[in-house]
Amino acid sequence: MSMHRERTRRIRIGDERTGIVEVGGGAPVALQTMTTSFTHDVEASVAEINRLHAAGADIVRVAVPEKKDTEALPEILSRTSVPIVADVHFHFKRALEAVEAGVHKIRLNPGNISDRVQVEAVIDACKDRGIPIRIGVNEGSIIERRDKQVRAQELGRFFSEHRHGQMLALMIAKLEEYLDIFHAKDFHDLAISAKSMDTMLTVDAYTEIAKRFDYPLHLGVTHAGPKETGCIRSVVALGSLLQQGIGDTIRISYASDPVHEVEDGAEMLCCLGLRERKGAELIACPTCGRLQVDLFELVQQVKRTLDQDVELPMKVAVMGCVVNGPGEAEGADVAVFAGDRRGIIYVQGEKVANVPEEEILDRLRAECLDFQEKVRRGEAKLGEKKVDIVPPDPIGDLGSGIEKIRAGLVEKPTIGRT
Repeated sequence: MSMHRERTRRIRIGDERTGIVEVGGGAPVALQTMTTSFTHDVEASVAEINRLHAAGADIVRVAVPEKKDTEALPEILSRTSVPIVADVHFHFKRALEAVEAGVHKIRLNPGNISDRVQVEAVIDACKDRGIPIRIGVNEGSIIERRDKQVRAQELGRFFSEHRHGQMLALMIAKLEEYLDIFHAKDFHDLAISAKSMDTMLTVDAYTEIAKRFDYPLHLGVTHAGPKETGCIRSVVALGSLLQQGIGDTIRISYASDPVHEVEDGAEMLCCLGLRERKGAELIACPTCGRLQVDLFELVQQVKRTLDQDVELPMKVAVMGCVVNGPGEAEGADVAVFAGDRRGIIYVQGEKVANVPEEEILDRLRAECLDFQEKVRRGEAKLGEKKVDIVPPDPIGDLGSGIEKIRAGLVEKPTIGRT
């Protein structure tokens, strides 16, 4: 069953060379990220953009703080094949230069480009070229009005139940003021974002904005931090909103390699059923004291192998014992149950091998590749079991039975033992 999506307007980003990415209006949720290289460094920018596109980014944003950055855009655009967004702050002329260079979308920040004449100049340029604009309201860059206290009181009563009611009021007020300029120019080729470093403020802001406007929403948590914590903050906020049907395009933001942003964003969308998986889905047990193989290392080896060799979205399970393994791997196309330095390998529920620990990786890889070819030839179907998995005999097959343990015939498991 497909997930309910809030209906928004639709915008189109890209051209004939890059292909058109449609955002909003029920289109698939688009995945965005941003480069970390200096845009005026053409070689570095082209290499990074192409790497991000290969990782799965649908749209890539670049910073253009200086004129030399916009001057580099024509060559960058000619050597990349993904829609490019120019991220503009403080200097509206950078937006005009980016439009002239042929960029596919402009991002403006109401917090630092608010002069009406300047904004209108950007609107006119984008309208002439058919280029959409994202209005990106960030908590950290809002310039608070002189009458902020009055305005907060005006709006505060609507958001009194929210923990950050005043900030929420200021963000929405700034957005409404900015939209007035665009509406006066009859420009509606827009997307909206309202990011915060606070997870719940982000959820509240987008929830309220979705009630008020029908423009497509770009979701994100700004200043999310390193991957270890940023992943949690981003997935909590974005996953919650997407589950409610709110959001048309996303960026997960980390203070690290943006490839991780793309990978984690794609995984979140796959988990929500909003994107088709490319490549294998690896599941593994959470580990416990019953382990009798080096499961941690095995899982990492299997992941590297699958990333390199498997293109179809098959499900592969790596389980460290037979307690929960059969149930957790029931839906897997290829699975291994490990114990007593051995692994039993199944393909769609059918036992195909019982091998020593040192042979598990190679045999599992071989079975995955063989199964992939069978699917391509039409001899097998993903997710279709031949038989129900029969749990291995813990004494006979894996030798981890209680009697063998009591008899001292099974070594005490240690992780990483040589």
